Amino acid sequence: MDGTVRANIKRGMLVNIVLKKDQRTGILTEGIVKDILTSSPKHHRGIKVRLEDGQIGRVQEILET
Repeated sequence: MDGTVRANIKRGMLVNIVLKKDQRTGILTEGIVKDILTSSPKHHRGIKVRLEDGQIGRVQEILET
């Protein structure tokens, strides 16, 4: 599913995000969504979320629904 559409992302989903420090390298971090931080319905670089471990980044892949 598309990580640039807010409606596709729900709390508790397993996702891959890119952290701010990893944007140049594209290294992905896997985790479970705790909070959705982007308020707009779409964002071209990915919806910003906070994972349960506190890390914040933009969703690149949704791994499970």
